[in-house]
Amino acid sequence: MSTPSLLILPGDGIGPEVMVEVRKVIDWFGANRGLSFDVSEDLVGGAAYDKHGTPLHDDTMEKAQSVDAVLLGAVGGPKYDALDFSVKPERGLLRLRKEMDLYSNLRPAQCFDALADFSSLKRDVVAGLDIVIVRELTSGIYFGEPRGIIQEGNERVGINTQRYTESEIDRVARSAFELARRRSNKVCSMEKANVMESGILWREVVQKVHDEDYSDVELTHMYADAGAMQLCRWPKQFDVIVTDNLFGDMLSDAAAMLTGSLGMLPSASLGAPMANGRPKALYEPVHGSAPDIAGQGKANPIACILSFAMALRYSFDQGDEAARLEQAVEKVLGDGLRTADLLGEEGIEPVTTSQMGDAIVAALTASL
Repeated sequence: MSTPSLLILPGDGIGPEVMVEVRKVIDWFGANRGLSFDVSEDLVGGAAYDKHGTPLHDDTMEKAQSVDAVLLGAVGGPKYDALDFSVKPERGLLRLRKEMDLYSNLRPAQCFDALADFSSLKRDVVAGLDIVIVRELTSGIYFGEPRGIIQEGNERVGINTQRYTESEIDRVARSAFELARRRSNKVCSMEKANVMESGILWREVVQKVHDEDYSDVELTHMYADAGAMQLCRWPKQFDVIVTDNLFGDMLSDAAAMLTGSLGMLPSASLGAPMANGRPKALYEPVHGSAPDIAGQGKANPIACILSFAMALRYSFDQGDEAARLEQAVEKVLGDGLRTADLLGEEGIEPVTTSQMGDAIVAALTASL
């Protein structure tokens, strides 16, 4: 079997710094676990604009379409605020998602025990939390037509259209059910079928997919506003949540804060299987480019490292090795190591980005 290929796009701000630490982890797996990757690197976002005048060069897009997985750091920064909307750094990321047709966005919310006190909720509510929100990423109100701002009489009207086809709902539902089979075999589908026709269709299609092909998976339905309340009340009742683009955007951010720090959260955006059976895939940390701390060694590399763990699990069928990496992260946190974003206790000195990466590699070595 050929060596799996991985395209790394460090991007802007703290992206290049955290990606250095991921490269250490990738090298460790090659040297110690026989997991070698054909790694290439390119530009995206502001870094691409600085060199090419576009946030994503066509050649880079072509590479992204040909590799087994893409790992991205972060894009954007105040340097690019004055650019035209069409060439802002974020357009590079959006182009990747659109042209790779990455319709299923996986946002885990996992609370490591050592960080349970960082959440705004009580420890017993979040300790041990391990859920995944599957957000439909390429349709819904963010893409529906008609849209825009029009003039009606003496005032302007903003228009966005919530639109879903049966096939769009079907494929993201299947993604959620397949994921649930690898976890606790439980899915909660969230929409607003009480007031939105798109929600009625969403519920009907998800139920149909379940009944025909995934009857072994427990399925429940919940209105998205009630789901937001339940995420704050008792989030551990959930395992996999599947929802549309708009509600997924909101619910995943709410779930993110249950864990205490955006610097800890990875994500995966998956598309249809390629010829080799692997899905089109883009992995990235949830945090932004954090230009205010870029180049200072303060960035937390854990979210990007855990994004690589997701790649191991979902693109390269290496679930055991993904768990090994996640356990190494948990070990380091349990030992009390903290980057600046995780400081809560007095008297603890923060470690640098590089020191956190080195500690995780050392924990991996200790696991052998």
